[in-house]
Amino acid sequence: MSSATLEAIRGEVAGYRRQVKSRWGKKTAGQLTDLIAAVLFHDQRPADVAPPAGISEATVRRWLHRVITGLAGRAPRLDRVLRRAVRDGLEVLLLDCTLIRTIRRGGPANRPNFNGKHRCHGLLFLAVTDTRGNLLWIGHARLGKTSDLTCARQAHLAAKLRRHGLAGVGDLAFTALDDDPGDPVIITGYKASRWRPLSPGQKQANQIVAALRAPGEHGFASLKHWRILHKLRLNPKHATVLLRALLVLTALQYPR
Repeated sequence: MSSATLEAIRGEVAGYRRQVKSRWGKKTAGQLTDLIAAVLFHDQRPADVAPPAGISEATVRRWLHRVITGLAGRAPRLDRVLRRAVRDGLEVLLLDCTLIRTIRRGGPANRPNFNGKHRCHGLLFLAVTDTRGNLLWIGHARLGKTSDLTCARQAHLAAKLRRHGLAGVGDLAFTALDDDPGDPVIITGYKASRWRPLSPGQKQANQIVAALRAPGEHGFASLKHWRILHKLRLNPKHATVLLRALLVLTALQYPR
């Protein structure tokens, strides 16, 4: 991990200790930083890292929750991201959704968290990326059964992009997202059907859109370097906070 990433985690630990005016702790801020980094980056379970460090599993979980809550507070809101994009001279942003796998849940929460496309249980996240592959914003966690189009509609993404004079490039899942066909702000490829194959011009347009969308895939790949996201074992209500905290750390770990 980069020194900037470790310093951000250590700053949250030390800041909380200053806030509560704690003058004593069994572990220093640097030692707690190493434990939290092991949980986030290497997907080590708190029950495995706590005994060798001489502290309880509950202590590791408590500090992990405090750190990710503090880091998630640094993640920008969508309106601020769009205003900053306008100030930076950006004209196009990349839209995409990703599924974060979770353990299979029992009872009535089983089916709503099952994603038919990926054939697994998980939570769906909508994200906005710039053309260099930097993740700028991540939305709330949605049930695994939710479609990409529904995520974008619930976030009112097309209206917000139009308000700021920006365009969004997405895959075919966002084809019906634009609510004003006369003044489109969502750019997608052409969808073929069984009885209407694509023309050579439409195929070339799809290749151009795919090339524009490629940096967005790089942004998600950088985010998923955090091995805790390979399969979430925490409570789903904390998933949004965790993803936004990792968004902040990813910007420090993989600057572009």
